[in-house]
This record gives sequence, C-alpha cells and structure tokens, in this order.
Amino acid sequence: MAETEKNEKKPVGEKRKKGQAAITGPVDAAPAARGKVPARLRLKYASDVVPALMKEFGYKNHMQVPRVQKLVVNMGLGEAIANAKILDSAVEQLGLVTGQKPVITKARKSIANFKLRQGQSIGAMVTLRSDRMFEFLDRLMNVSLPRVRDFKGVSSKAFDGAGNYTLGIKEQIIFPEIVYDKVDKIKGMNITIVTSAKTDEEARALLRHLGMPFRQ
Repeated sequence: MAETEKNEKKPVGEKRKKGQAAITGPVDAAPAARGKVPARLRLKYASDVVPALMKEFGYKNHMQVPRVQKLVVNMGLGEAIANAKILDSAVEQLGLVTGQKPVITKARKSIANFKLRQGQSIGAMVTLRSDRMFEFLDRLMNVSLPRVRDFKGVSSKAFDGAGNYTLGIKEQIIFPEIVYDKVDKIKGMNITIVTSAKTDEEARALLRHLGMPFRQ
C-alpha cells in the first residue's frame, strides 16, 4: 500500500530573492513588503549612516541609533485674512512640493489688533513620514537648497535642545515642482525635522551623515 503524501506547510512570509540586498538597521520594511523600491535616502541610512553613527557614538545596538521620525512642513499666511485666494494657491503649491494633501491650519484664538478671528484659516501644513519623508528630505538637501541664491549652507545651531531641527525657507520657488510663471506671491515656509535623538549633537551628526549641507 502506497504511503499517502503529506501536505507540506508553506513558509510564513516571503523569502528574499537571490541577489536582492537586505536592509539592515531600524528601517520600516513596509515598502519592500508592498513590492515598492525604498527611497534612496532610506537605503543610505541603513547601509551607511547607521554603521557610521554606531562607530562615532559607541552604540551597542542599532536600535539605539537616532533616526528621522517625521518631517513637518508649515506655511503661515497672515495675508489670507484679507485675501482667501492666497490660501488656495499655497495649498496647491505645498501639495506639489510634498506630494501629499496639506491640512488647513486655523487660528486658536481671536486677536483684535490683527483682525483675526478664532477658527479662521491662516495657513497650511503637511506631516510626512516613511518613504515620502525620505524622498522630500533627499530633494530638499540635494536639489532645492543648492538653488538658493548665494547658498553657503544652512545653520548648524537651529536645534531645539531635544534633537529636532527647524529650517526656514524664504521662497517656495527654490523647489523645482513650482512653476515660476504661475506664482502669484513669494511665500516662505518652515520645515521641522523631528528625530529620535536625545541630544542636539546626535541629531546634528545624523543629519550631517544623511547629507544636510551645514554651513562651515
């Protein structure tokens, strides 16, 4: 009597294909699981930045290495009090730059001197995470900032004491996604890079290894 064949259990999860590079370090593997190619800066963080920071600060575990958690792009528009169309163009431009739909920010309280009412729309903001965060940061450091007139680097002192860095942009036209002929008004924005670093020194080293062009 022939022996009955037993059904083999299928392995849980998908095996890494031959020749495919493994991503090490505290990196979210969700994009790879969806079949997408991870952002270039994400791969650089895993392959170059994590080992460099472990050597520089003596971390014993790669989970101790600081990482960029999120990136907040905020555009304040006081002129929107008198002209609501400015807010519409700002939302459109911010969406083009970040690749994500902005959220309208509203006034928390009324200020009579500025003719500002509570709940009035006065700006727009976007919070980026994961691959979109890495892609925006990559374009910012390597494409947009070098387009600033007489650019000599960004300040290395704009940290808040808790490992977070805020950068001010005076003109949105430094981003190649913005069509200059369609710009109705030059607008600035603030970009806050939130990291898991415990000190400003660690955060500064993290951004430097990622490629942030700090002023010498």
